[in-house]
Amino acid sequence: VTTPLHPLSKTSGISNPLTNTANDLPVINKTVSSRVVVGRHGIRIRPWPHPNPSEVIKAHQIIERVQREQSNQFGVKSPRSLIVVTPTYVRTFQTLHMTGVMHSLMLLPYDVVWIVVEAGGVTNETALIIAKSGVKTLHIGFNQKMPNSWEGRHRLETKMRLRALRVVREEKMDGIVMFADDSNMHSMELFDEIQNVKWFGAVSVGILVHSGGADETLLTAAAAAMVDKEAEGNLPNPVVPVQGPACNASNKLAGWHTFNSLPYEGKSAVYIDDRATVLPRKLEWAGFVLNSRLLWKEAEDKPEWVKDMDLVDENIENPLDLLKDPSMVEPLGSCGRQVLLWWLRVEARADSKFPPGWIIDPPLEITVPSKRTPWPDAPPELPSNEKISGNQEQTAKRSSKTRSPRSKRSSRSKRKHEAVLVETQVSARHSEQN
Repeated sequence: VTTPLHPLSKTSGISNPLTNTANDLPVINKTVSSRVVVGRHGIRIRPWPHPNPSEVIKAHQIIERVQREQSNQFGVKSPRSLIVVTPTYVRTFQTLHMTGVMHSLMLLPYDVVWIVVEAGGVTNETALIIAKSGVKTLHIGFNQKMPNSWEGRHRLETKMRLRALRVVREEKMDGIVMFADDSNMHSMELFDEIQNVKWFGAVSVGILVHSGGADETLLTAAAAAMVDKEAEGNLPNPVVPVQGPACNASNKLAGWHTFNSLPYEGKSAVYIDDRATVLPRKLEWAGFVLNSRLLWKEAEDKPEWVKDMDLVDENIENPLDLLKDPSMVEPLGSCGRQVLLWWLRVEARADSKFPPGWIIDPPLEITVPSKRTPWPDAPPELPSNEKISGNQEQTAKRSSKTRSPRSKRSSRSKRKHEAVLVETQVSARHSEQN
């Protein structure tokens, strides 16, 4: 049983704040607003729920102005240019991965120079992708082709990054060098945080190692091993493994969080198209940033704990091999407590085929035919005499349909009229007998 809800009277001793302030609100339009009372509290309904477009534009302009003022007061005062190094090669998922990195760079308010080093030489496929970014790009070809094994890919990508660093040194590019792999995911806070680096910095990287083809028992064993190891050291149980700097109580660099690959030993992916877990290096290049002046031969106030690029071996493991003293690394992201990017390797089969530029030409064949086509290309044309007869039949049908209710009504009225006549005749006979 529902009982109607009556609005509170104006003489009630309980004051309603919504009722008191309703008269003070500006009138949006001339439509009369209504009130709904639920219990003891009134709810004011807007007379027109859709906002005014001009007012929405003004609100967005105000928000943009406030954000600009906040960035000017509390953001980076004098931002430096970003030099982004990305090794890549033509494959099925290249467009997928490169598009994600490209859109991240397009959103940055800083000057960006994107150095793309392509294995196997410069190709039109990669050039078409990076041409859509609108940022300054430097497309460099690398003569060696990308191997089919993960170990060979890691080694070749290291050589490609070193090739980009030598270009930065030769051209004397000034800015912050970061290593953005094409399949990684970057937080927008990362690009703001690396502006704080002075010479050589490191950030924490979340490692997403569990691929869809990994064995479930392997994942369970790996998770159990991680829990046992953390229980021994009384450490919290992280959901995702993390690489990055480890700091002491005074926020100084004390060591490194590395990825434990022992649970995956002998069960990880060897080739790119293996259905197994892809493991990272102990320390990935993506977790390091550096001042480009460290690469110059002659730079003002250049520290002495940096190696000369001419003396660096091409088979180095990570960017720490560029330093004479790795303890000089600056931990970023709240001393490594913030994960600002994620490492992921997802690739298709090595022999998978994909259309160039992801343009399907010629069109694909129909695998499941449609039962009923909602929009035929052209309706069937009828001869002229059939058209006329068809129109006559349609008009006849329409006339019969329109006449049918009238005929029903007329039959009903006749029946009623006959019934009335019968009643009058019976009443007349009774009167005559009386």
